[in-house]
Amino acid sequence: MLSLKLKAIQILWALCLVFCSVSIINAQNLPPKVPTPVEVMAGHERLFFQMVVKKKFTPDSKFGFLSVATFSTGYNNELSALELVIPVLINYNFYKDFSIVAGTTINNIVGFAPLAGIQHSFANKEWVAVSIASLFLNSSKSIELFGIYEYKPKINSKLDLYSRLQYLYVQNTAERFHARSYLQLRAGLKKGALNFGLGGNLDQYGPERIFKPNYGVFVGWAFQ
Repeated sequence: MLSLKLKAIQILWALCLVFCSVSIINAQNLPPKVPTPVEVMAGHERLFFQMVVKKKFTPDSKFGFLSVATFSTGYNNELSALELVIPVLINYNFYKDFSIVAGTTINNIVGFAPLAGIQHSFANKEWVAVSIASLFLNSSKSIELFGIYEYKPKINSKLDLYSRLQYLYVQNTAERFHARSYLQLRAGLKKGALNFGLGGNLDQYGPERIFKPNYGVFVGWAFQ
């Protein structure tokens, strides 16, 4: 009787070891999760918020989703100072790091428009780079160029340098004028999912290229 119990215990231990081994192997084989970075910057003129969502439909799918939503407002709560840019893009990876994109964009300056274009993306432990060139499928026939580039080299085992350059440029080709553009610069530190430092947003609006700079401090968190 005792020997049967011992054999049963040994079988249970063996099954547990097999299950654990399979779980570890599967976890190692799964692709790393793509984080969802959220950032808030308190500037000298405006409060700025950004959220980047970049996901595949399934781990092995060639289809994915991308949105880089930005929102800013003045501290005096005036509606005229409220600004947003929300692209909603579906991409199809057709060759290595290149994808076809299609979707819509909502911009309080240029309005709502369907668009289509091409995307290149690259990421490793130190670099993240996403570039998109797209065409508005409406009467404006605007061309939009977008890029976001992060450099995060290690300083030591617990701390990384964090830097980012991000831009948007929209040109109305039907009437041949500048519609909207911005340049965002960030420099600071990264500790795990947290990053913080100094930032600057350089925004331009309309054919007159009205310039509205905003400088301040930012803090971000990469949600898994």
